[in-house]
Amino acid sequence: MNETPTIAFRRLRPDTDGDIPLPRYMTALAAGMDISAAVDATLTLAPGQIALVPTGFAMALPPGYEAQIRPRSGLAVKHGIGIINSPGTIDSDYRGEVKIALINMGPADYLLKRGERIAQMVIHAVYRARLTEVDHLDNTDRSNGGFGHTGV
Repeated sequence: MNETPTIAFRRLRPDTDGDIPLPRYMTALAAGMDISAAVDATLTLAPGQIALVPTGFAMALPPGYEAQIRPRSGLAVKHGIGIINSPGTIDSDYRGEVKIALINMGPADYLLKRGERIAQMVIHAVYRARLTEVDHLDNTDRSNGGFGHTGV
C-alpha cells in the first residue's frame, strides 16, 4: 500500500453539475483535495443548523484505503463552518454520492454558494485489525487514566 492509489470519480449529474469541479489538490504539496458544493441555489445555513450538502460525484476507492472528510480551515476560522462528524470516513466499498455534513457554529447566517469549496478529502491506507478477546490487559504507566489524567 505504499503506491499511489488511483481513485475513479463519476459525475452523477453531468448535465446539471458539469460546472462543479471534481475533488482536486489546490497546491503541489497539499495533503487534501478540495471538495465543492453542488447545491442548486445559494443555501442559507443558520447558526446551529446542520445541512447535508451534495457534491455531485461518487467515487471508487481501492481496497485498503479510506477517504477522510475534513473541514476547511478558512471556513472554520472565518465563519464557524465545520463538519459535524469530523473527520468523516468514506469506506472503499461505498459508491453513493459523497455528501458533506456541514454545521454552522458561527454567530451569523452563512450563505453557501454553488461551487464553493466546502471540505477537504485526505486519502489514507487502512489496516483491518485481528481481534481477540482476553481476560486481562497488560498494564502501562497510564493504564486506565482517562480524560485530563496528566493535567490541564
